[in-house]
Amino acid sequence: MLPRVIFCTTVSLAILAVILLALLSPMSHKKPSKNNTKPPWLALSLYIQQPQVASSSTQPVKKSDAEAFIFHRMLTEGPENTSRVVGKAQGFIVPVEQFAHSAFNIIYLSFDTKEYSGSLSVEAKHVAHKDREELTVVGGTGSFAFARGFAVFAQADHTQLPTDVDASTYHVKLQLRFPNRSQIIP
Repeated sequence: MLPRVIFCTTVSLAILAVILLALLSPMSHKKPSKNNTKPPWLALSLYIQQPQVASSSTQPVKKSDAEAFIFHRMLTEGPENTSRVVGKAQGFIVPVEQFAHSAFNIIYLSFDTKEYSGSLSVEAKHVAHKDREELTVVGGTGSFAFARGFAVFAQADHTQLPTDVDASTYHVKLQLRFPNRSQIIP
């Protein structure tokens, strides 16, 4: 009989402990503040430019319908040639209808500054060849780990000829969302 009494007392005390912990826990009664309801957002405004080369014998490249667009550009803070370089923009886009939804159509934005060090991957599946394109940010590394969001690409200078693909400057507006970083273990 004594073992049954000890067993019932132990079970009752365990149930009481669980109930008290649930009622007195500070996390269960904490109301979410406005800052904690949504993940943090980051807005960046940058420019993609052709790297400056000493030779001025570059010929304009005419765009055809059956080619891949492979590029390596500078990522700068402003539209001027003298703006501070903050990283690189590299990508591979096949603008042909059969490859429009290809996983290869990715633009990589790499950052190397005091504020940001890492990269972003921008998916270019729905490129419509307009002056303004809204693309999806699908991930990142370093300062941009697990980033999601939108990237708006717009041609910044309209002084160039439309066939001069290599010399165009593009304005990139990034709206990035990050997961709750408080749950990440340092």
